[in-house]
Amino acid sequence: MAESPSHRFGQYLGELLEALFLPEVKAFCQGRDLYLDCGGPRPIRPGRKLTWTDRYGNNHDLDFVIEKGGTAERQGRPLAFIEAAWRRYTKHSKNKAQEIQGAVLPIAEKYDIDRPFLGAVLAGEFTGNSIEQLRSVGFTLVHIPYRDIVGAFGKVGIDVAFDEGTPDSWFHAVLRRIEAAGPAMEKHIIATLRDLHRGQFDTFFERLHKKLARHVEGIGVTALFGQDVHFVSVDDAVGHLQAGLPPSRPGLTFLRHEISVRYSNGDHIRASFADPGEAVAFLRYAAAQ
Repeated sequence: MAESPSHRFGQYLGELLEALFLPEVKAFCQGRDLYLDCGGPRPIRPGRKLTWTDRYGNNHDLDFVIEKGGTAERQGRPLAFIEAAWRRYTKHSKNKAQEIQGAVLPIAEKYDIDRPFLGAVLAGEFTGNSIEQLRSVGFTLVHIPYRDIVGAFGKVGIDVAFDEGTPDSWFHAVLRRIEAAGPAMEKHIIATLRDLHRGQFDTFFERLHKKLARHVEGIGVTALFGQDVHFVSVDDAVGHLQAGLPPSRPGLTFLRHEISVRYSNGDHIRASFADPGEAVAFLRYAAAQ
């Protein structure tokens, strides 16, 4: 089945959004010796898609991943997952927010020790609720409203305002005009949108820098000794706890180390290890970020 011109136009706007953001994030990474994966050929994976696996074994195609220690031949530690999305109608924005959340959060949970930055660059019509939903689970956002996209194209003499009743012939005509205008027109539109939302982009990259520049401020290590006590009912366990703590006794068995790492940006990671060697490896890993 042939692709509809309205769908092709939507794809074009999505590609325009990525073209707007890509130079910004590339410049950020190049100055910090970070590897940026944004799809395309990479020897460590088949095909062109940028795909990561979540904690449940499910694969998700992503837009941008910033890695520490990554190269074309080696996948590094994930420091940031950033998505880009265009939606024309608010009725689709909630589903897109849920799609972004559903793809990124399970991957971020898998790499919880790294506490990766979560970001999204949105363009078009997104409801306040859909934007707040992403912010509430830790995403930093840039949002370019639909009216600003229409305005940017209007400055180069192209009307891109459309609705659900717009005929295919209109999309054909607009796509032809865009193709005829060439790369110079697209660069002008990108520059207009970037300048208009410079404050949002600056805030986005300030937060990304703060996340990636974190350092360890404090480490707590607690060695637990004792004996596990098991109960068959909640009432029995509650009764045991209400009886008070047992007196200190020599000869108790080592149970585990509880480790707490506090970072300069407010991140706080806790872990528990029965093997001291694993606790040491965790601390070295955490300090290397």
